[in-house]
Amino acid sequence: MTTRSDRTPRDVLALYQQAMAAGSADDLAGLYAVDAVHEFPFRAPGFPARFHGREEVRAGYHKAWDASPVRLAEVGDVVVHEAADPEVIVAEWRGTGTVGPDGRPFQASGLLMFRVRGGEIVEMRDYMDVFGTFHAIGRLKDMVAAMDAPAAS
Repeated sequence: MTTRSDRTPRDVLALYQQAMAAGSADDLAGLYAVDAVHEFPFRAPGFPARFHGREEVRAGYHKAWDASPVRLAEVGDVVVHEAADPEVIVAEWRGTGTVGPDGRPFQASGLLMFRVRGGEIVEMRDYMDVFGTFHAIGRLKDMVAAMDAPAAS
């Protein structure tokens, strides 16, 4: 049996995908080190640029997923790119699911780069197709309007 500290980046990736498909912010947060940093270089308006620490990951994903009309059913088409650094893994992915009460099909894709140390994520860069996601949930115009709005002083 693999212990937390024995988990490889590939092991953590598999658990990450399971937590995403289950919509479990708690399971997802449990993969992170207490002081981990999760960054969103391609972020949507109203979404933070980063989470600092496991508890911000937990709270941030609870907030996002609990309010979202999207229900992710599966994470697939995963392509893993090994890095020269054994702590680092890069993974492309495609998620499918449904949107809203009518169950419209949903698809999103992204790329994750993360560093695993001691079996926990210590650093994550999450590049998600935010434009495609907002389009799929029928909120692309809202996103563009928010991006066009003058910055608050």
